[in-house]
Amino acid sequence: MANLLEVLNEKLSGKNVKIVLPEGNDERVLQAAVELHKGDKVAPIVLGDKTEIEALAAKLGVAIDGIEIMDPATSELREDLIAKFVERRKGKATEEQATEMLKDPNYFGTMLVYAGHAAGLVSGAAHSTADTVRPALQIIKTKPGVSRTSGVFFMMRGEEQYVMGDCAINPQLDSQALAEIAIESAKTAKQFGMEPKVAMLSFSTKGSAKTPETEKVTEATKLAQEKLASESDLQGVVIDGEFQFDAAFVPSVAAKKAPESPIQGDANVFVFPSLEAGNIGYKIAQRLGGFDAVGPILQGLNAPVNDLSRGCSTEDVVSLSIITAAQSL
Repeated sequence: MANLLEVLNEKLSGKNVKIVLPEGNDERVLQAAVELHKGDKVAPIVLGDKTEIEALAAKLGVAIDGIEIMDPATSELREDLIAKFVERRKGKATEEQATEMLKDPNYFGTMLVYAGHAAGLVSGAAHSTADTVRPALQIIKTKPGVSRTSGVFFMMRGEEQYVMGDCAINPQLDSQALAEIAIESAKTAKQFGMEPKVAMLSFSTKGSAKTPETEKVTEATKLAQEKLASESDLQGVVIDGEFQFDAAFVPSVAAKKAPESPIQGDANVFVFPSLEAGNIGYKIAQRLGGFDAVGPILQGLNAPVNDLSRGCSTEDVVSLSIITAAQSL
């Protein structure tokens, strides 16, 4: 992971990008905020009761002087954010409902991003993925032409770096959704300095089996290739499939199973045919393969909001905050 973070730290040097950390009462999050505050890349905004956060800092023996701490219950921005939330929800929330919802630090933090007070948000150390994603979908929303957000992981081991998705968000995916995720995953990879070669994964390679599941991936590949042609910022990107994983990753297998493909065992972005396949796949790579898994990084949103694992470390919070800040540039 060091190489990616070194590149991003250089990119962020001196920018002090404001990133909201809604879980200020979590030890890992507060320690990460202290680490981030020492540098000039990310300026954390920590949410929570200031007295409680100060007590936690004293317990941990860390100094929080200079870190911006904001209490959703007493912030001077609260009334303005409530009004903006009501306007954004367009009749789906009354002022009374908005007042109640913005007591939730994830909703309050997401509104800070929407209103321009911060560039992005990182949550999930003490909340579920749904708790982090729901406010983002309601407030930040997806970019024009993107129907859904999806979650990818950067998988890193030494000099190796790959992207895997969707591993976190969408239980049901049709061919259109898979194609969209392929395009967004390519954009994410390119944003972080990779030259994407995107493999659409299945249990079949180039028609070696024909079932509704494999045909879904074949159709998704065609749709993604068509979309790719109209994406001016993705010139030179390759998307192909359907592939079994070994045909996408091992040159000798690719030569036998897909000799005509532009991907010859050198794919670095892997799009799984379902959420269960993606979630299982990245965890096998992480636990058996010894890869660092950074994410899930949410893609397709108008501003970056990213989700931590509840088993995350302080280092994970720091890393994802840096990635989130880089996404905002």
